[in-house]
Parts: sequence; structure tokens; C-alpha cells
Amino acid sequence: MDIKDITVKYAEPEHAKFAEYIVKLIYEGSLQRGTGIANRTPEYIANKINGGKSVVALHGDRLVGFSYIESWGHGDFVATSGLIVDPEYRHLGLAGAIKAKTFELARLRFPFAKLFSITTSLPVMKLNSRMGYKPVTFSELTDDEEFWRGCEGCRNYDILQRNNRRMCLCTGMLYDPEEPLPAEKHANPYVLKMKNIAKRILHVK
Repeated sequence: MDIKDITVKYAEPEHAKFAEYIVKLIYEGSLQRGTGIANRTPEYIANKINGGKSVVALHGDRLVGFSYIESWGHGDFVATSGLIVDPEYRHLGLAGAIKAKTFELARLRFPFAKLFSITTSLPVMKLNSRMGYKPVTFSELTDDEEFWRGCEGCRNYDILQRNNRRMCLCTGMLYDPEEPLPAEKHANPYVLKMKNIAKRILHVK
């Protein structure tokens, strides 16, 4: 299998048919890692697809990866969430390609927003770091109550509550568009691609 055989693109309404399978992949991925993750319904995922807020990876007619974005705080913050790769298609660099496309989507739709992620996944943390995200305390993330209510479906929600929403098992990571992306000599191809995307969107040198 070669990643060149896989198409990573913005999701279209026709991809809503994969919603149940995406929920299954996300759930099974969390069980495999033994970590908490907020449960999502097929309806929730379908809304993200139909609303132009998600990315799919396709091998022919088969969905093999997914991610989505959501805006909070009147568009001041955008969360990238639900990154999943079909187990048969891992170790190809596909997660990085999906993450880059999701970043591109977020920057196109919300060019001045701060992007954030909360995750227990070490691979996702590594991807985030390469893209210019930095670890932050939860106080630096959105204070939108609706976002935090979304954590209620996570198995670790009681930990978040006990700590008055200051910390949990997840690590908070933030990308600030006003800060430069990592230096080219330290960047992987996806980071370099994102630098070009940022230049094109914001018309910066």
C-alpha cells in the first residue's frame, strides 16, 4: 500500500454515508489506546460533513481516515478533532496528511482563529508539535461552555470536573496564527506545505 493511492480531500455531503463507520473507528481507536475520548453520534459526524467542516481520506470508494473542525467563542478558536486512520492504513504517514488538510480547512474558513487540540494520543501530540502547536494550560483555550459540555461523553470527565476544568488526562495544545511556524530546517513536508498555505491565505511574506 502506498499513500499515493489515497486521496485526502474536504468532505462532501455524499460522504455522510460513512458517519456510522467513522464513529465506529473513533470508538475502537480509543479502546485500542486505552484512553478517554468524547463519544460522538453518527448525526454529529454527518453534520460536520454536511457543514463543510471535515476531511476524509479515501482509497477508491473506501473511507480510511477522517478528521473535523469546530469553531468556538464566536470563531476566535477552532478545535481540530476526531483524527482517525483505519488500522489497515496506519504507518503510511496518512495521519500527517489528514492533519495537514484539516489545518488547511481551518485556516481557509477561520484564517485569524487560534487552533487548538486536546488529546491523550502521543502521535497526535507529535503531529501538533511539528505543525507549530504548543502545550498550554486549559485556561488558554476557549471558555465556551458548549465546547466543555462536549467532554461529558468522555470516560475521564469526572477527572476534569474534580479539577474545576483546569486539567485532565488530555494535553491542551494551541496554534496561534500570529506566531511563526517552525523553521524550515526542522519541519517535515506537511509543515512546509502549511507554511505555503498560510502565505497564500493571509498574503504574508
